[in-house]
Amino acid sequence: MSAIIIDGKATAASVRADVAAKVAALKERGIHACLAVILVGENPASVSYVTGKQKALAEVGMKDRSMHLPESTSEAELLQLIAQLNADPSVHGILVQLPLPKHINEDKVIMAIAPEKDVDGFHPVSVGNMMIGRPGFLPCTPHGIIVLLQRAGIETSGKHAVVIGRSNIVGKPVSILLARKDVNCTVTMCHTGTKNMAEITRQADIVVVASGRPHTLTADMVKEDAVVIDVGVNRIPDSSKKSGFRLVGDCDFDDIKEIASYITPVPGGVGPMTIAMLMQNTLEAAERAAGLADTGTAE
Repeated sequence: MSAIIIDGKATAASVRADVAAKVAALKERGIHACLAVILVGENPASVSYVTGKQKALAEVGMKDRSMHLPESTSEAELLQLIAQLNADPSVHGILVQLPLPKHINEDKVIMAIAPEKDVDGFHPVSVGNMMIGRPGFLPCTPHGIIVLLQRAGIETSGKHAVVIGRSNIVGKPVSILLARKDVNCTVTMCHTGTKNMAEITRQADIVVVASGRPHTLTADMVKEDAVVIDVGVNRIPDSSKKSGFRLVGDCDFDDIKEIASYITPVPGGVGPMTIAMLMQNTLEAAERAAGLADTGTAE
């Protein structure tokens, strides 16, 4: 029997609908949730991502303060703009689209964003808050993975989760979130230095693969009825497509879906959740600025 396909598009639409209702409620109190997205240069993928964020902002009813700066923008100019947005109480979230042109230091830019407006969840303060379970913004893709598991009704408590990949954007943070008490997995992280990866993944109840490489996870590496979450987005040549390529994930979807109990597709799985959780974070930023957010802790 084939795996149940976890529909990220439908789940993301549900999250955005919840956010839109709360944004409307804030408006009735005179609070207009606002996100500033800064794009520097003309990277085609970045332009596409920013367009997707702008569509989501319009859908949930948030103010869009997007800014498209030329490639020649200096680091000092970008940092000055961030300082202005930090000081502007009408802007609740700031996101600088990465990657940046080579002459701009990404770490400096991330550090410059005020933690209370860091809706990407990349600032060291946000990462530290996530580690110790204090209130703060969770990184969008890892948080989206947890929401996908929860909304699909997948039991996580006491399960063995294996994460393939140790990036700061997905691998490390999703490992932390999976181990939190509200998810309650036992977590193993695999990476390029792991010698017996297949042996480890075959023990997993849940596999999250975020390696950035097609065919990282093959059917012989997955135990029967495991849950497979594929974070990868890779372009591979396909002459049958008008574009000349097609998108695939990091796992062998067609083979693994015959073994797994649940699996996310690419596209249409984890990807849509990233922008949905960005909208959720921006809503929370507006609520916190207005003194309306929950300040409890999670572990």
